[in-house]
Amino acid sequence: MLALLIQTLNITAPVFAMLFMGVLLKRIRLIDDNFNRVASQLVFNVCMPALLFLGIYHADLGAAVKPGVLLYFIAATLVGFAIAWGLAIWRCPEADRGIYTQGAFRGNNGVIGLALAASLYGDYGISLGAVLAGLVILLYNSLSAVVLAVYSPDLKSDPWSICKSIFSNPLIISVLVATPMAYGQVPLPNWLLTSGDYLAQMTLPLALICIGGTLSLAALRDSGRLAIDASLVKMLWLPLVGTLGAWLCGFRGAELGILFLYIGSPTAAASYVMARAASGNHELAASIIVVTTLMAAITTNIGIFILQWGGWI
Repeated sequence: MLALLIQTLNITAPVFAMLFMGVLLKRIRLIDDNFNRVASQLVFNVCMPALLFLGIYHADLGAAVKPGVLLYFIAATLVGFAIAWGLAIWRCPEADRGIYTQGAFRGNNGVIGLALAASLYGDYGISLGAVLAGLVILLYNSLSAVVLAVYSPDLKSDPWSICKSIFSNPLIISVLVATPMAYGQVPLPNWLLTSGDYLAQMTLPLALICIGGTLSLAALRDSGRLAIDASLVKMLWLPLVGTLGAWLCGFRGAELGILFLYIGSPTAAASYVMARAASGNHELAASIIVVTTLMAAITTNIGIFILQWGGWI
């Protein structure tokens, strides 16, 4: 039992250590809000696209593209979105419903989910995680844009505006470019692949430090009932239902493990940016990010421990 616990911590501790290092560096003023803003833009526009591109380009797509996993994740995301929106209508003032819904269903899979998948399953985790990340970006951005636009006077929810925001996303572009190149086995010069690998290796540590640097304990103190409620949905109920459903559908091994990590990842930091753009309650969005990220350090370890103890992953 102790050996299994140590094995679980060896998987998750490096990820959360980098995240809390960001908290420490911000506290001792080695990084500031300007660093977080610039570094986050670098990760979003350059490093993360490079990581996703190389993860797919080098992948054996016959092994990494799992139609059953993709279809299940789509279904789980849509069900989670519907549950979160229904709870928001029941429990929230109208102005906060979009923020609550987004916070309760949108996971940080592009960074934390992918980092944990890589830590648990190595190159295969990156390959399958990168394919799932492309799907995640498409689903989360589309659904978030819709629910925020419904309750925002500033956002457009017409199909053209949503499609434009999706297909101008650098992460989506990298996935769409890499997939046919991987299938066609298009050769690229070694110097270009090596340079891209340098950028890709920066992605996860830099992104995790930025997330840690943006966590606000003041936002946590001011979070209130809605933030706690949305966080419990995101980190407890949806992972429990989603992982149990995946187990009942027969998923085992890496497929079940990555589905758990992606469904159970904390709320994406991008939800704060979208909340501000929608002129919504961005303090609530920040609070949900803080609470879910702190909860993830506990729930992720417990979930991996139980799944390994049962011999299911």
